[in-house]
Amino acid sequence: MTFLHLEGLSKRYDDFVAVNGLSLDVERGEFVSLLGPSGCGKTTTLQMIAGFVTPNAGRIALNGRDITQLAPEKRGMGVVFQSYALFAHMTVADNVGFGLEMRRVPRAQRVGRIREALALVRLEGLDKRYPRELSGGQRQRVAIARALVIQPDVLLLDEPMSNLDAKLREEMHIELRAIQRKLRITTILVTHDQVEAMTMSDRIAVMHAGRIVQVASPLDAYERPESPFASTFLGRTNAFEGTVLERKPNCCVVQVGSRQLHVRHEGREFGRDVHVYVRPEKLRLAHNGTGDTLPGRVRTRVFLGSHWMLEVDSALGVFRISQPNTGEPPPPEGESVHVEWSDDDLRILTMEA
Repeated sequence: MTFLHLEGLSKRYDDFVAVNGLSLDVERGEFVSLLGPSGCGKTTTLQMIAGFVTPNAGRIALNGRDITQLAPEKRGMGVVFQSYALFAHMTVADNVGFGLEMRRVPRAQRVGRIREALALVRLEGLDKRYPRELSGGQRQRVAIARALVIQPDVLLLDEPMSNLDAKLREEMHIELRAIQRKLRITTILVTHDQVEAMTMSDRIAVMHAGRIVQVASPLDAYERPESPFASTFLGRTNAFEGTVLERKPNCCVVQVGSRQLHVRHEGREFGRDVHVYVRPEKLRLAHNGTGDTLPGRVRTRVFLGSHWMLEVDSALGVFRISQPNTGEPPPPEGESVHVEWSDDDLRILTMEA
C-alpha cells in the first residue's frame, strides 16, 4: 500500500487555479521533491498535505487513512517553514519542545526527546540560547529539530534553505539528507532549486501550471525529460526547431536547418514539427573539423570555476557548451571552432507538449 496518496487534488482562488487535478504516490521512507517555478502550485500542494489549505477537490490518504478533512495537528506531520517560524522569546530547548508541550507529553519525557533531537542536528550545548544568538544555519537546525521531535509520520519542508548562503546551503543538503536516511522518515520538499532537488531526492515531481508534468529519479528527470518545460527547467539545455523526415524503430531523422540529425525517440509520441534538445555538457569542441562536426565561432566564454560556459554561433543557431576546467582556457571569443556530439545525447519532444 502506498504510504502517502494524493488523488486529483485541486485548489482554486476565485478565477485562479493554483493546483489542477494533481495526483502523486509517495512510499514510506521516500524523499520526494516538488520542483517548479514560483506560482506553479508546489507550496499550495504542500499546504494541502499539511492541512493548512483545504482542497476544492481530491483526496489525501496517509497509510490508508483518509485525512483530507483532518485538522493539521491530527495529521502527524512535521513542517519546516521557509522563515523557520521560531519563537524569539523562547530558548532553543523551548522552541524544540513546543510541539511536545502542546501534545501534553510529560516533562521528563520532553527533556529526553529534546536532547535527542538537538543531538541529531548537532546543536548540543546550545539549548539555552535564543534564536537571535544563532547563525542562519543553526536556526534552520532548530526548526528541523522542532519538526522531528514530535516523531512525525511525514516531514514537510517548504523551501527551508532559501535564506542560507550558497556554501551553507550545500552543506545542509548533505546533512539533511543524512538525517532523513538515518530516520527513514517520509519527506516532501518544496523547492525551485534544481540542484537542491537533484542532490536530496529519491524522486522529483516537476510541476508546471498547477500540474505535475513528470515524476522520475533525478537522473531520469535530467537525462530523459518528458516535456519541453521539464527539459528547460531542470538544468540548461539547447533547443532547436526541426521537422521529422522519417521515423525508424529506434530513432528518427530530423531536419534542423541544413543538417539531418538522427535522434532516438524512446517510443515517444510527437508530430512532424519538433524540438531537438541537447545538454551543454554533452557538446564538445573538436580539435579538427570533419564532415560530422558543425563549424561555429565563439561568441562569449564565462569562467565558472569548475567549468567554462561558452556560447558558439553556428548555422543551426547559438549553442551553449559546458567545458570542464582542465587548467587551460578554451578558445577565445571570436575564434573559429567545430562542435561535435553523440546522437545518443540528442532528445526529441513535440513543440506542443
